[in-house]
Amino acid sequence: ISYRIDRDLRNKMIENKASDIPAPFKRSDYNVKPEWIDHNGHMNVTFYLEAFDHNIGDFFRSLGLTKEYRRRESVATYCGDFHIHYIRELFEGTRIEISCQLVDFDEKRIHLCQSMYNAEEGYLAAESEVIYLHVDALARKVAPMKSDLFNRVKVVYEAHKILGQPSQRGRTISIKKRN
Repeated sequence: ISYRIDRDLRNKMIENKASDIPAPFKRSDYNVKPEWIDHNGHMNVTFYLEAFDHNIGDFFRSLGLTKEYRRRESVATYCGDFHIHYIRELFEGTRIEISCQLVDFDEKRIHLCQSMYNAEEGYLAAESEVIYLHVDALARKVAPMKSDLFNRVKVVYEAHKILGQPSQRGRTISIKKRN
C-alpha cells in the first residue's frame, strides 16, 4: 500500500498538481507496540520520536527521497533540530494517526510540523517540529537538492501552505514565573 501511495503522490508532484496533494500528509496505520510501553504503563517518550520519524520517512518517500534515490544521487537527510511537545498519553495497541505538514523549505532544508492523534478517540497526543538538512553523502556536508527533488518539495509546499501555520511552529520552552 505504502509504495502505491508514494508512487501516486510522486506522479502528482511531477505533474505539478498541488491541488491533488494531500494536505497535510497523513498515515493512520501505526500502532503503539508493546515494547514502547514504559514503567508508567504508557508510551515512553523515546517512541514518540520513533513514531514521528517513521512518519517522516513515509513522507520523504512520497517526495521521492527513497533509498534508491539516495544511493543514485549520493545524498542523505540529517536531522538538524527536533522538538516534541507531549500532550496526552497513548497506551499499548492504540492505533495512531500522524499528520505531517511541510511548513517551509529552501534548497538545503525541509521544515516540518507533525501532529500525533489517538486514531480511535481522536485526541491530540503529541506535536513535533523538525528541520531536516539535505546532505551530499560523499562530502558529508549540507548541499542543495537536485532540481527534480526541489520541484517536488515546492509542489507539496504549495499544497500545504493553504493550511496556515501550525500552532507548534516556533514554540519555545520555558518556565513561566507566577507572581
